[in-house]
Amino acid sequence: MPNDQVITVRGEEDLATRAGHLFTGVNKEFLCAATDMDTWSRPSTRAAIVTRMRPAVQDRDLTVRKLYTSAALADAEQREQLLQVAAVGAQVRICESGLPHETIIIDRRVMILAGPRTHGDREFTVTTSPGLIDPVHGLFDATWEAAVPLADRLELPMIGPDGQAILRTLGAGLTDEVAARRMGISLRTYRRRVAELLRALDSDSRFQAGLRAGELGLSP
Repeated sequence: MPNDQVITVRGEEDLATRAGHLFTGVNKEFLCAATDMDTWSRPSTRAAIVTRMRPAVQDRDLTVRKLYTSAALADAEQREQLLQVAAVGAQVRICESGLPHETIIIDRRVMILAGPRTHGDREFTVTTSPGLIDPVHGLFDATWEAAVPLADRLELPMIGPDGQAILRTLGAGLTDEVAARRMGISLRTYRRRVAELLRALDSDSRFQAGLRAGELGLSP
């Protein structure tokens, strides 16, 4: 891409076709910020990008920094993926503030911004404009400094789909009877799961559990 160029592509396959070579060209620094690790809807595209990047990632001089929210730690599979990423040398931090759908900066010369999914596909904006890249890079650095290293957040409680459903009923202020009926479970089972959620969140009350979940970024 010529300097200062901005292009927009539609869908992950188009991104891989038109801009996949940019991942191969990473030399010194690869930055990524996203809400969680569920960023690629098409496994084939993810595999193609990873394959292209692998030679560069194996370069000891390459700095890889990845920034996620607590949502990436609430899921067991994503937590394992984060550990694998860190094991190969990437620096991983968790921030409390919200993050965009996904932002990637390569060597401070190329930036890829992902838009929201629409009918299964996303738009990606790819730019080499320093005037656009530098401010976002600075914002990444500031957020990174305020974030917590992955190792310091590994004690985050695991809240699965059932726990998320319980949190939604608590947040809605439903009675136990109504909540149990809405979830399709018995009143006894509902109350048992509420008790399990309170223990997982180290909370003495349902109100405290809701606050704790919000602080950890676990609220649905």
